Amino acid sequence: MKLKIELEGEVFEATLTNEFAPKTVEKIVAALPIESDVMVWGDEVYFDVPVEMEEENAKETVSKGDLGYWPAGNTLCIFYGKTPISESEEEIRPASAVNIVGRIAEPDRLKRLDPKGGERIRISEWR
Repeated sequence: MKLKIELEGEVFEATLTNEFAPKTVEKIVAALPIESDVMVWGDEVYFDVPVEMEEENAKETVSKGDLGYWPAGNTLCIFYGKTPISESEEEIRPASAVNIVGRIAEPDRLKRLDPKGGERIRISEWR
């Protein structure tokens, strides 16, 4: 499923995938559309979502562009670079394990946008 992510007047395309966490994806789709305030942690944008889910094939490290659901905080995370606990420039390490639910296209655009937190984000089905 294609998603439309709107942040600071920019539109990003993302794809949800059932590959790693199909039950988590199902709950996210059921909650769409989602609007929330953005929080930032290093090169990670995250925001509250009305989804409660436990770990499902959760990963301790992720790739640039991954969308992850963080069970510890009931948040959706968009990873576009290293976090404060990454051990190198190449490693992207969430605060704790996340369920990988998809990927965002052009994650480097988020780095150029440089969100500070507090902005509104809207996630909806791409139509």
